[in-house]
Parts: sequence; structure tokens; C-alpha cells
Amino acid sequence: MNDTALQQVEDFINDIQSVNPEHAEIIKLVRDLFAEENEEIFQGIKYGGLAFFQNGALIGGIFPYKKHLSIEFSNGADFSDPSSDLEGKGKKRRHLKIFTAEDIDAKNALYFVKQAVDKRSDT
Repeated sequence: MNDTALQQVEDFINDIQSVNPEHAEIIKLVRDLFAEENEEIFQGIKYGGLAFFQNGALIGGIFPYKKHLSIEFSNGADFSDPSSDLEGKGKKRRHLKIFTAEDIDAKNALYFVKQAVDKRSDT
């Protein structure tokens, strides 16, 4: 990540921290999930949230809302989802609504992050 993008990400997280510290902590946790799956994931601010890019393509992101956060997966409609945790009806995108840090594990976020990274590395 270049210095400008890193500063934008840090500013975004600091802004969220000042409004909702719990949301900022959740964003950091999700950020770590993506980074742990592929250290070459590029992070940037897009569409009002923290977006994750792999090989130049948007693979997902985390977006703040007033009462929850949404972890978006660009190709989530193609993911295995045996517990039906993913929400959304679009052609491609699916998301997880996250209300607390515990939802990250409860809704299998890592399982979906792995799929997002794996699907993109195939292309």
C-alpha cells in the first residue's frame, strides 16, 4: 500500500473511531482478516468504506452504517454458504451484516474472506 492510500485508510479509521469506537475496532479486525489471507491485498477508501483489492480487482470491503457494518464480497454469489450467512440478492455481490465484534466469528467472516481471496487468485 502506498503512503497516500495508507494515510487515507488511517484517516478513515480515525474518523470512525471518533464517532463509534466499536465500529472502528470491527473494521480493524476485518482488515486483519483480509491481510492475513494475502499480505499483498491493497486497501483503499472507496464507496465510503474500506475496500480490498487483489490483482487490481475489488474483492470486498467493509462499510459503516449507523447501527451496523457490512462486509461486502464482490463475487459472494459464487461462494459456498452452507449456513446461509450471506445476505443480498444481486447478481454477484453478497454481504454480512455485523453488529458486534462477535458477529465476525458467529457469521463465519473468515470463511468468506478466504473464498474472496481464493476466487480472485484463480484469475
